[in-house]
Amino acid sequence: MKTEEIRQLFEQFEAAASELEGIECWSARELQQLLGYSKWENFEKVIQKAKDACLNAGIEIENHFPDIRKMVVIGSDAERPINDIALTRYACYLVAQNGDSRKPEIAFAQNYFAVQTRRAEIIEHRLLEYERIKAREKLSQTEKQLSGILYERGVDNQGFAVIRSKGDQALFRLSTQQLKRKMGVPESRPVADFLPTISIKAKDLAAEMTGLNVQTKDLHGQNPIEKEHVENSAAVRKMLIERGIYPENLPAADDIKKIQRKLDSEDKKLLKESSTTKKKKK
Repeated sequence: MKTEEIRQLFEQFEAAASELEGIECWSARELQQLLGYSKWENFEKVIQKAKDACLNAGIEIENHFPDIRKMVVIGSDAERPINDIALTRYACYLVAQNGDSRKPEIAFAQNYFAVQTRRAEIIEHRLLEYERIKAREKLSQTEKQLSGILYERGVDNQGFAVIRSKGDQALFRLSTQQLKRKMGVPESRPVADFLPTISIKAKDLAAEMTGLNVQTKDLHGQNPIEKEHVENSAAVRKMLIERGIYPENLPAADDIKKIQRKLDSEDKKLLKESSTTKKKKK
């Protein structure tokens, strides 16, 4: 296919997309025309094959091929409703995979929706990494604030480290050293840098509760504050276990510093590409 043909098809597919209840969809009737099928009956057979593929993959068909009604003009500005199907991006991908690959439109669609699906997966993965980084930053802020509160109440840095360690033991049922060995965390690194997001947030919640209760109950000294933090960490653990989550059994996540460097590198690359594109346009 020529560059101009590809660009034209790309614009047509982009323009045909719409939203149904907040989900990006394509009308099967419109996609029929874009994929070069003149008869709806023939295109319905392709859609059925796509539905079968969806079912074989263990995915609910209704989530990707909901039936809808579409108004069409029949002459003299009169309209009548016809049956239609709202196809999600994944459904369109399956339709393209089951279409007549001899058609250039099908060949384009197979690649277009494959890239679109992959792009969504990449964005989702990046958002999850970003969320984990932000959770880690929030935990650092909470612990810094808690350390300041405790310092005013007679607990030095060494005492705070002991309190935090006792909290970890109540939350994970393992000492910090045991948890590090189990997760393969380097001795010199904080265990939180390798925890999954939910564990980071669990630690943060326990620390937030301790900071609030220390002030509300006007606690002073290491022993009563340590007891408070252990109880709060145990309470968070109890909540997790009631939902079937045992924090000590969750696998270690990638080094948070490596994730941050990767995202920073990707951001710099995007900025560079964007700058290069702007210069070319000028």
